[in-house]
Amino acid sequence: MNKAVIVIDVQEAFFENPSCLLHEKEQLVRNINALIEQARSQDVPVVFIQHTEYENADDEFLVDTPDWQLHHGLNRLDSDPVIRKSTPDSFHETDLAAYLRERGIDQLILAGAQTDFCINATVRRAHALGYKNNILLKEGHSTVVNSVPSATRIIEDHERSWEGLVAIKPLTEIEL
Repeated sequence: MNKAVIVIDVQEAFFENPSCLLHEKEQLVRNINALIEQARSQDVPVVFIQHTEYENADDEFLVDTPDWQLHHGLNRLDSDPVIRKSTPDSFHETDLAAYLRERGIDQLILAGAQTDFCINATVRRAHALGYKNNILLKEGHSTVVNSVPSATRIIEDHERSWEGLVAIKPLTEIEL
């Protein structure tokens, strides 16, 4: 299988904006960076997805603002593709599917934010588009700390709901 790591919406707002701080955010970045390093060691491409708002000036992800930037702690290279999206689904009206198709990629290793929005939408859309045997990094996705129900509960519930759509594995069990 030809694989790619897809890092979704790990942006400064989730680390700096009190209204949308991520649960276990430091551990999330460590885990994602470990996945990125492992991918690079196997020449597996790493794609970054960046949620982008173009019109609403009050949105956390307004283009070209500090909160919109990809998180400074990510091990991102200038050569890594960054694909902008404006909906929770990383495939909707983006170049992601074309990028994957051009490279013959048929398995996705996913990580990022937010579990209950963009991760959920992308997991489901990837499966619907025919990407099978996908993997989501265990403790490599998160949601905001002020969630109701709790962030932990949201993560657990979503992981259960994805059975058959994506395998959830710790880094030690992911073969790249």
